[in-house]
Amino acid sequence: MEPEFWQDRWARNQIGFHLPDVNPYVQRHWPQLRLAEGAKVLVPLCGKSLDLMWLASQGHRVMGVELSEQAVESFFSEQNLTPRIRQQGVFKVYQADSIEIWCGDFLALDAQALADCTALYDRAALIALPPLMRAQYTEHLNTFLRPGCQGLLITLDYDQTQKAGPPFAVADAEVRVLMGECWSLAVLETQDILGDSWKFVQDGVTRLEERVYQLAHV
Repeated sequence: MEPEFWQDRWARNQIGFHLPDVNPYVQRHWPQLRLAEGAKVLVPLCGKSLDLMWLASQGHRVMGVELSEQAVESFFSEQNLTPRIRQQGVFKVYQADSIEIWCGDFLALDAQALADCTALYDRAALIALPPLMRAQYTEHLNTFLRPGCQGLLITLDYDQTQKAGPPFAVADAEVRVLMGECWSLAVLETQDILGDSWKFVQDGVTRLEERVYQLAHV
């Protein structure tokens, strides 16, 4: 899946993955991570998610990463924030208050860029990627985030033969193969959301589950 795919989705406003509200899972489960005030939270493939504002409201520094510059500019405009913009290597970094969004390819981040991230929030990154890129993405997390890092991961699980992604199906077994050696994984919640997902029903999907993991880098 090339960068142009996501650029085109944003250009055409085909962003059904964008939620108009803060994700209820992060509101429900984030507090139990008991992170220190000022902890820096990495949010890969963040789009213009309102979750960034919520995380900042909890006293965190937030580091979003997003490929689409249109999405980044929309976030700051819609939140009535005027960002400072700087160039950081191959990334264009937008920053306002405690939120910064690095515009560029997540896989281009290095250890220095991620050195002070002590938390991870993945609502829509892993499920946005096809299998090979999921492996590359999680290897990046495994390598560059430090032991002690905590976070939440939200996945979708359904029969991939019934519908092409994105969002892609990521089964529990795959999560454990990709992350189990470097992360402690605990399933906090599994929800059947097929009844609320008419596009999946229209496409013939017969099972659709959302799963929330608590993560701890070991």
